[in-house]
Amino acid sequence: MLNFFYGLSPITQALLATLFTWGVTALGAAAVFLTREVSRRLLDAMLGFAAGVMIAASFWSLLAPAIEMSEGGPLPVWLPAVSGFLCGGLFLRAIDMLLPHLHLWARREEAEGLKTSWQRAVLLVLAITLHNIPEGLAVGVAFGAAAQGIPSATVAGALALAIGIGLQNFPEGLAVAVPLRREGMSRGKSFWYGQLSAAVEPLAGVFGAAAVLVARPLLPFALSFAAGAMIFVVVEEVVPESQRGGHADIATMGAMLGFAVMMLLDVALG
Repeated sequence: MLNFFYGLSPITQALLATLFTWGVTALGAAAVFLTREVSRRLLDAMLGFAAGVMIAASFWSLLAPAIEMSEGGPLPVWLPAVSGFLCGGLFLRAIDMLLPHLHLWARREEAEGLKTSWQRAVLLVLAITLHNIPEGLAVGVAFGAAAQGIPSATVAGALALAIGIGLQNFPEGLAVAVPLRREGMSRGKSFWYGQLSAAVEPLAGVFGAAAVLVARPLLPFALSFAAGAMIFVVVEEVVPESQRGGHADIATMGAMLGFAVMMLLDVALG
């Protein structure tokens, strides 16, 4: 099975990997068919885990290879990584300012972005979609980098990144679907909105893989860009949300565990 996967084009690899991460989001959202309530303590721990995975992936799978690829190039080694990282954060900040969205646990009047009359469910989905754009992009760029024959970027490492992103997508689907179900929405609609937030990942993944295949010199910048976008999401949204429920210690331990799991996956498989 793995030999078959290794023989595919990087764009197809990125598509399959991000379909997997989307599927795990849907699996998390499917919890609404089993229960109407999930412990806030558990959700905070899982969001903390997601934050830890994203932080570890940003360094081990994206920034470290970007820095290594820049060695021996015409630019200072630090320049592509630093500039790409900051541009990724600025890009997500721009989307954050423009795209109407609502953070988990926030009231409807606390919606961010451009003012709109959209329903709460739509705004929640758009908030989680902000998470998934850089995640899908990161997976796609990783597979595109692996196709360039660079020692620090391997298909196994890209697979490790996809597995890590998939693991942390489970609580994201859960965190959207369960509150909607608790507010009285039907199971089917709650599931639909919960999984919908990750539908952007295959699109972002294919775009990321194709972009670095076309413009190989941009690869260190692209990897760092994805890392900056992910760190922006972690600091601006995931960590604060995990700490708002009064279970800060549990959320922090979840983040530590998530970082360790992602580090283990990347070092062991990559």
